Amino acid sequence: QVQLVESGGGLVQAGGSLRLSCAASRRTFSIYAMGWFRQAPGEEREFVAAIRWGDRTTYYTDSVEGRFTISRDNAKNTVYLQMNSLKPEDTAVYYCAAGRYYRGPYNLRDVYDYWGQGTQVTVSS
Repeated sequence: QVQLVESGGGLVQAGGSLRLSCAASRRTFSIYAMGWFRQAPGEEREFVAAIRWGDRTTYYTDSVEGRFTISRDNAKNTVYLQMNSLKPEDTAVYYCAAGRYYRGPYNLRDVYDYWGQGTQVTVSS
């Protein structure tokens, strides 16, 4: 079992930046990929970004491409989401997820086995 704990959310003005962190409770050698999803009130949880743990290949949804960067620190068992040029439409609860092995496209929720509790990101206009 892997527990994921997110941190780094908060309130920021449009155009600002935040960095989210997601720490795994144990070594990530058994993790194939990690991702970030977000859920705004009344909306479905949607894919934001993912990173394949072994070779650091990254994937992004179109709306954050060029503004967000996902990265990982193997020594700290942590994945990060650097969010720049934030917009009010980025406001959501952000969730970290981890998948043990490849089961399909990284933008699908079902390919992930573990989820964090979420961290709120609010972008004011």
